[in-house]
Amino acid sequence: MPVPSDHRPLVFAGDPHRNFTPILRTCASLPPGTLILLGDCDLPAPLAEVMAPALAAGWDVRWILGNHDTETETAFDHLTTAQGDLGLRVTTIDGWRIAGLPGVFRPRVWVPRAEEGPPSFHHRAAFHAALRPGEAWRGGLPLWHRDTIFPEDFERLAAERFDILVTHEAPSSHRHGYSVIDDLAARCGARLIVHGHHHQSYDAKLPNGVRVRGLAIAETWVLDSL
Repeated sequence: MPVPSDHRPLVFAGDPHRNFTPILRTCASLPPGTLILLGDCDLPAPLAEVMAPALAAGWDVRWILGNHDTETETAFDHLTTAQGDLGLRVTTIDGWRIAGLPGVFRPRVWVPRAEEGPPSFHHRAAFHAALRPGEAWRGGLPLWHRDTIFPEDFERLAAERFDILVTHEAPSSHRHGYSVIDDLAARCGARLIVHGHHHQSYDAKLPNGVRVRGLAIAETWVLDSL
């Protein structure tokens, strides 16, 4: 999708799962802008090394955590030691206010569906206090739960205003998605949600009017308009 020459492109990339070739190819075909990785990088090397050609060309690389990024210490460290974390904050990029909701819902903490009941833990501090002996990792949550979504994450983002919400989990536009993400986007004034995780490329609109773009594995999408 062409981008006007006087605008920096804003590119979103679906879960790479170690395949960064299509993403780097897209970056090489465009003037430098901002690239947002939607989780599940599963990096075999530090992000700065994997994305070196794009970074050298002037690209600003941002990211959120996906569930595969917390499966091994190596994958976690290769990503989280890099600059560009969008998780649980609002960042202004070329005039767009972009919020990041990293990670996934897990039954031990919270699955926001009516049949699952209320959250077992609202805050990380309470979950950490309830860990069994030997479960803590590096003095904090277990590695497996470093990308777990807690209700406090929604409370934190709900206090903000933003244009775009980038998530790993899907909103209700996907059959495995969650309406709480729809509600968060609408409450905060977002006009677009972009997500990965399910490896499905689609464009949809939620009942509340928010546009949704789902991306397949290593698929890139250049923001056209909101």
